[in-house]
Amino acid sequence: MKTKSVIKGFIFLLLLIGVVGYIAYVVLNMTGGDPKEKCTQVALVVEENPKASFITRESVEEMLQEAHLYPKGKLMKDIDPSHIEETLKKNSFIAQVECYKTNNGMAVGEGKVCVRVTQRTPVVYVLPDGQQGYYVDTEGYVIPNTSYAKNIIIATGKINQEFATKELAAIGRHLLDNPFWDEMIEQIYVEQDKNEKSVVTLVPRLGDHTVFLGTTDKLEAKLRRLQIFYEQGFPQVGWNKYSRLDLEFDNQVVCTKK
Repeated sequence: MKTKSVIKGFIFLLLLIGVVGYIAYVVLNMTGGDPKEKCTQVALVVEENPKASFITRESVEEMLQEAHLYPKGKLMKDIDPSHIEETLKKNSFIAQVECYKTNNGMAVGEGKVCVRVTQRTPVVYVLPDGQQGYYVDTEGYVIPNTSYAKNIIIATGKINQEFATKELAAIGRHLLDNPFWDEMIEQIYVEQDKNEKSVVTLVPRLGDHTVFLGTTDKLEAKLRRLQIFYEQGFPQVGWNKYSRLDLEFDNQVVCTKK
C-alpha cells in the first residue's frame, strides 16, 4: 500500500510540474516571451510572379535596412510586425505584406520573424500623348514608371488616368488571363471619336492589320468573335489580306482589304 501511495504521489508531482510549466509558457507568451529573446532568423519570401519582377528579396531587405526595421539581431519584444507591414506597403510595387513573430524551433532565447510579400501584377504600360508613362496593375492601381524589363502591352494615344485605371486595366486583365491574347496583342491605341468618346484599336503581333474595337463595351463578346475569326477565317485567307478588322458592330467582323 505504501508503494502505491508513493507512485500516486510521484505521478501527481509530475502532473503538477507539467501544469506549472504550461502556465509559465502561456504567461511568457502572453507577456511577449523572454524579454532577452533576440531575432536570429528572418524568413523573407517574395512570392513568385511570372508577370512581375519589380521586387526581389534583396530589395525588400534593403527597404527594411534603410528604415532601420530589419529584425535580425533585434530583441523580439522591440519588433513590431504591423510597423514592418505598413512600411513595406508604402512601396508602389507591393500589393500585400504579411509579417509575424514566432519561435526559432526549440532554441531557447532565439526568435524568428516571417515576412511574405506579394507584388503587383502590371497588365499594361500607359504612355499618354505628351506625358510620362506609367504602369497599371490588375486592380487598376497606378505604378510609377520604372526600368521594367518584362514583355508587356503598351497603350498609347489620348489617355486620361481614369480611362487607364478602369477600361485599360479591364482590357489588360482580359488579355493577361487568356494565353491566346496574351501572346497575340502587343499594343493598344486610344483616340477620341466624333462624340468625344474614347475608342480603342488593337495592334496584333502577327499580320499587318489593326483591330478596331470601338468603345470597351461588350469587350468579352468582341474578343471572342475576333478569336473565332482568327482561328477559322485567317487560315483560309492569310494573315496579310486585310489592313483593318472592325468589331464595333454586334455579331460581325467587318474586314477592310489592303
